[in-house]
Amino acid sequence: MFTGIVEELGEITAVETLDDACRFRLRGPVVTEGARHGDSIAVNGVCLTVVDHDGDEFTADVMAETLNRSSLGALAVGSRVNLERPTAVGARLGGHIVQGHVDGTGEILERKPSEHWELVKISLPADLARYVVEKGSITVDGISLTVVDAGPDFFTVSLIPTTLALTTLGLKQPGDPVNLEVDVIAKYVERLLGTQGGTR
Repeated sequence: MFTGIVEELGEITAVETLDDACRFRLRGPVVTEGARHGDSIAVNGVCLTVVDHDGDEFTADVMAETLNRSSLGALAVGSRVNLERPTAVGARLGGHIVQGHVDGTGEILERKPSEHWELVKISLPADLARYVVEKGSITVDGISLTVVDAGPDFFTVSLIPTTLALTTLGLKQPGDPVNLEVDVIAKYVERLLGTQGGTR
């Protein structure tokens, strides 16, 4: 489990394309400290397993399902990525409960800079819109954010200077894809109530 508090801005250093998967090599000196084979690291909000590591780099395999449901397939050598290790039991939950299981992708639609913050508008797949509410939580490229406004096919978030400086959202431009993970609690409540898709 993660919290959506990005630990560092890493970089893709190698991409090996396989028949139905790919293998990434990533640089991240913070998240590789003490890393072991089999550990989990979130890459742009996608929970990946450490295959091996050497110094400040680690390797992770990405299967076709993940490539199809996330924006990881668009990454190339030199791409910057948000990295986060799983939260430790008893640690502070700085963001919200994040599984690292991407629900879909959105697209940066618009950026409105201000003196001390920036408003970013992101497209929202129709099947995820019911889980996104004003002042609720959403994960964008692994970053725990608060929804400012929620529309039928978009939402907005406000980004402080720290988020802009230390995550990929400071680099993304209109047209760029982002990974989205909605609040898992909303999905469980929907399932328990038997109201998925508005039907019983």
